[in-house]
Amino acid sequence: MNKKITMVGISSLVVVALAIALNLFFSKPASFRGTSYGEPYPVAADFSLIDAKGSTAKLSDNLGRITLLFFGYTYCPDICPTTLAELKLVMKNLGEKADQVQVLFISVDPKRDSSKSMQEYVERFDKAFIGLGGTEEELEPIWADYGVFREIVAGSSEKNYIVNHTARILLVDQSGNLRLSYGFQTPPEDISHDIEILLRK
Repeated sequence: MNKKITMVGISSLVVVALAIALNLFFSKPASFRGTSYGEPYPVAADFSLIDAKGSTAKLSDNLGRITLLFFGYTYCPDICPTTLAELKLVMKNLGEKADQVQVLFISVDPKRDSSKSMQEYVERFDKAFIGLGGTEEELEPIWADYGVFREIVAGSSEKNYIVNHTARILLVDQSGNLRLSYGFQTPPEDISHDIEILLRK
């Protein structure tokens, strides 16, 4: 009787082990939730701007880390604060891995934004975020390289206006390639999920 029970037990273990092996063999690799760029992945255009401390900041400074690029402005009434708050949640979701990710917030409103005001603004959300401004001449090539649309909507005064702009987050991988993008109000969990996949590679 004991021998029969032992054989049944062994058979059950073999079946379970076989099922696990087949599942691993046929399971699909984890898929990204953001919009993926096609292979070969385009190289993210490098740029150079002066940061709030007066030092040169380049995209290529972040090679070896993941960079999340977002374009906006400090007077933005809704899209920018919402997105930065969501990026703060992304970093929180990543825990200790957050130090392998850099958020860059680049101005689309050079008339009112400076690197100092941009930095002060992003630090309200996360002190590790970097805000960058510049002149229109410095920023225009960067907007063009990243397909950023911007449109000034006249307001009640010369300084009171709205800037309609592209509201996508761009993810640059550790090798400096554009890998993924995310539309406005993408759940933070989706972004952190994709970052986790890239950090495992």
